[in-house]
Amino acid sequence: MGIEDFLAHLQVERRMSAHTLDAYRRDLAALQDWCGKQSITDVAALDGEHIRAFIAAEHRRGLSPRSVQRRLSACRSFFAWMLKSGHLRSNPAAGIRAPRAARKLPQVLDVDEAMQLVEVPQDVPLGTRDRAMLELFYSSGLRLSELCALCWRDLDFAQGLVQVLGKGSRERIVPVGSYACKALQQWQAESQGAPDSPVFPGRSREKPISQRAVQLRIKQLAPRQGIYKRVHPHLLRHSFATHVLESSGDLRGVQELLGHADIAATQIYTHLDFQHLSKVYDGAHPRARRKKSGAD
Repeated sequence: MGIEDFLAHLQVERRMSAHTLDAYRRDLAALQDWCGKQSITDVAALDGEHIRAFIAAEHRRGLSPRSVQRRLSACRSFFAWMLKSGHLRSNPAAGIRAPRAARKLPQVLDVDEAMQLVEVPQDVPLGTRDRAMLELFYSSGLRLSELCALCWRDLDFAQGLVQVLGKGSRERIVPVGSYACKALQQWQAESQGAPDSPVFPGRSREKPISQRAVQLRIKQLAPRQGIYKRVHPHLLRHSFATHVLESSGDLRGVQELLGHADIAATQIYTHLDFQHLSKVYDGAHPRARRKKSGAD
C-alpha cells in the first residue's frame, strides 16, 4: 500500500474535495521526489531523521513556512493511515516541527460595509438572486462550497434554518436571519425553485452555479456597491464570524456556526476582535497614544 491507496482512501471514505486531494497529492509527490534523490525506494522505510531532512530541504529551497507546515501535515496524515493499516510500527512524522509561520489575520468588512454590500438593488438583472446570495453568505457564514451545493429543501423558512454539508461530510444546521429569509423567498418565487432544485442554479438550471461564477460575481458587485476592498465569499464568512464574536463573546458558539472541527481554527477571530477593541481604545482614550511629533 502506498500514496495512491491513501489518496483513494481520502476520496472515497473521507470524501475530501478535489481541491484538498490535489494539495495532498502535491505534498506527498514532493516527499516521493525527495526519496528518489536519496535512493529510498520504500516510504515505509522512512524514520524521523529522514522526515526532518525532507522538511529542512523544502525550507532551504525557499518554500514558505506555511507551505512547509502543510507538507508536514500531509506526511503525518499519510503515515498515521499507514500505521493504522498495519504497515508501520510508528509514525516517523510524529513530533517533527515545521518552521513557525507568521500569523496572517484575515481582512474583514466592518458592519456598515457589510450592510452596504448585501443591499443589492433587486430591480436590476439578477438583482434578486444576488441579494439572496449575499444576504445568505453574511447571515449564516457559509463556505462557498456549502452555498453552491444548497437545494431548496435544505432551507426551513418557518424556523429560519439551513442545513449544510460541510468539510469531511459533517452536517450542521445554521440560523438564517430574517433579511436573508425574505431575500431567499423572493428569489424562490422569481426562479420558481422546486424543493430538489439548486437554490442558485447555473446556466443549465438543473445544476448548481459554479464556485468560480460566484467568486467573479461578488468581485463585480463589490465596486458597484461602493466597496473597494478585495471582496470574495470567504471575506463574508470572516466578517460574519467577527461580528458575531464581537457581539456575543461566545467562541464555542462561533465554532459551531462555522463548522470548525477544531476550535484552534476559530481562535483567529479572537485576534481580530482584539484588533477591533484596540482601535476603539486608541480612538477614544485621551492617553492611548502619544501625540504625533510637531503636534501641540
